[in-house]
Amino acid sequence: MTRYRLRDEPGVAVELLNLGLACCSLEVEAAVGSGALASEVGTERSPDSTVLLVSGTVTHALAPAVLRAWERAAEQGPVRVLAFGACATSGGPYWDAPSVVPGVDALIPVSRYVPGCPPGPDSLIAALRREVA
Repeated sequence: MTRYRLRDEPGVAVELLNLGLACCSLEVEAAVGSGALASEVGTERSPDSTVLLVSGTVTHALAPAVLRAWERAAEQGPVRVLAFGACATSGGPYWDAPSVVPGVDALIPVSRYVPGCPPGPDSLIAALRREVA
């Protein structure tokens, strides 16, 4: 769990719980590396928003871990869930595989979907801006 500040909106702090499960997690790292998100490591300030970012394929074997991450975050307060990429939103090209959950919304409530395979880093930043606005 890392706290970030949107560089263009310095007053907004986001606690980002990144569940990088597949290739979309590289796009998330690119978004972090782009400078659009500034780390707030060591700050005492509480976040304005907690976002659970699910990026990649959710399998039935991983489903309990995803659910636990959401439950733990929800114990601290409201959590917004971003399903990032085709696999997290619908199972992607693996939708008919018996081991794949056809979208993380089958497990936890999703507040925003970011489509694409993979979606670009700018899509993540735009979704975070809309989610914390």
